[in-house]
Amino acid sequence: MTQTQQRQHALTPLSRTEPWDMLIIGGGITGAGIAREAAKRGLQVLLIEQKDFSWGTSSRSSKMVHGGLRYIASGDYKTTVLSVRERERMLKEAGGLVNEMHYMMPHYKGKFPPPWMFNSLLRVYDKLAGKHYFRYFKKDAFSPLNPGIKQDKLLGASQFSDAVTDDSRLVMRVLAEAIHDGAQAINYLKAEELLKNDQGLVVGARLVDTSTPQRSETYEVYAKVVVSATGAWADDLRLKALSKTSSDFHKQIRPSRGSHLVISQERLPIEQAFTLLHPVDKRALFVFPWENRTVIGTTDLDHPPLDEQEVGITNEEVDYLLQAVNGLFDHTELSREDIISTWAGVRPLISEGGDGKRVSPSKEKRDHSVWLDNNLVTVSGGKLTTFRLIALDVLEICQQVLPIDNNVAIDDAVFGNPLPSNDKFAQLPAPLQHRLQGFYGRQLDQLLELADPQELVPVADSNTLWAELRFAARYEQVIHLDDLLLRRTRLGLILPQGAMIDSVTDKLQQICQTELGWDQQKWQQEVDRYKALWQNYYHLPAA
Repeated sequence: MTQTQQRQHALTPLSRTEPWDMLIIGGGITGAGIAREAAKRGLQVLLIEQKDFSWGTSSRSSKMVHGGLRYIASGDYKTTVLSVRERERMLKEAGGLVNEMHYMMPHYKGKFPPPWMFNSLLRVYDKLAGKHYFRYFKKDAFSPLNPGIKQDKLLGASQFSDAVTDDSRLVMRVLAEAIHDGAQAINYLKAEELLKNDQGLVVGARLVDTSTPQRSETYEVYAKVVVSATGAWADDLRLKALSKTSSDFHKQIRPSRGSHLVISQERLPIEQAFTLLHPVDKRALFVFPWENRTVIGTTDLDHPPLDEQEVGITNEEVDYLLQAVNGLFDHTELSREDIISTWAGVRPLISEGGDGKRVSPSKEKRDHSVWLDNNLVTVSGGKLTTFRLIALDVLEICQQVLPIDNNVAIDDAVFGNPLPSNDKFAQLPAPLQHRLQGFYGRQLDQLLELADPQELVPVADSNTLWAELRFAARYEQVIHLDDLLLRRTRLGLILPQGAMIDSVTDKLQQICQTELGWDQQKWQQEVDRYKALWQNYYHLPAA
């Protein structure tokens, strides 16, 4: 099918005349998780996203599925307990997509935290998870394994474990599970207006197709309950549901920007993650291996009022992150020239105080909140790790306006993992089998059936196969080139020039023209659009 035919097929569910049980607005991990749990319970679910799936926070996180070690220090045991249990669940159910990662915290004489204090926290952390990950290495044992770490006044290092993922692929995997159970999901559909009945209750939304500048079709969709899972943008729809003026509405969401740098492993070769405190403000940061690259992050800054545009790193954040990593590693001397790409995302923190009483963004809790306003259920806040628990809380609130089958066990698996039957699978090396099973689950046979043997090889020096690009273009509602290179795959973050290099573009063009029906003019339009977007938001800001 051409892209136009694919789009027409994707929009088919909008012809439904009966009200949906649930309309979910927001295609990030929270919306996907809600769709998964709702469809599992037999509800008729439609999920829409005004941009691309995972376009917002859920493709721009720190990629960590973690329990929240720092929450123990602040006394928030509940968040930590729930998070470590969900982390262990995801490691078990989605291995290959969610993978264990070791972290090292070097300790220096006279620097906070001292080993005894940090190690006490780690013992509690392991106890809450029911696992034993913690180890302490004295300097003589640690230094030979990590020769690049600064040695002056080094005492040793504490090791603990959390997990790492591809956050955007996690969203797609959860959505695929929801769709398997009957949900429908459509990207590039904006909820332009909430529909209300005579009593002022929200009964649906007027949607507009944003897939191309030329499309302006609108659709009225009705549902028994409408859920807003729009993250940092959640206040906007709540205001419309409450029929208040902006001056009477107390905003709950505090947008906080987190930014990251991507550099080559040759410039900073590490095999495990490191956590460190920034030399200036003592904030915790991480340096970790991801997709054959090294990532440095994250910042935590209040972000200006949001619009619908991309978010990018600032020069101050670039300098801040480089200062931190150069302070931890001897003779590294990373500079702007070493940066392959950057990404920045906005976290939806739930503010606990007014503007005059705010703590720093790093000290805000990562709890989620759920509100019910005139039949609109709004959820925001929370962590990537706890998306399943957030979904269950949303369904509990939805029961006030919609009967829901409670016979499904709350501990029922999120991910189905049938073994692939395609003969090509057995011919792949074991690590690649593991990765593909985690990334695609039930869809892996479909990917392998489509794949030419010559496309079951990596793109450049990435972990991504050419077959994954073809699969995404055909089956995963790709509208723009950035959908394919920044979210369905992460080639735009890990390859030079956003993957617009000679060794990639010829084959990429052939896939897009074959699977999406792009002619030469359309291809060039998408390339020009993508290059401008990547340069402005995924590389470096002007000096």
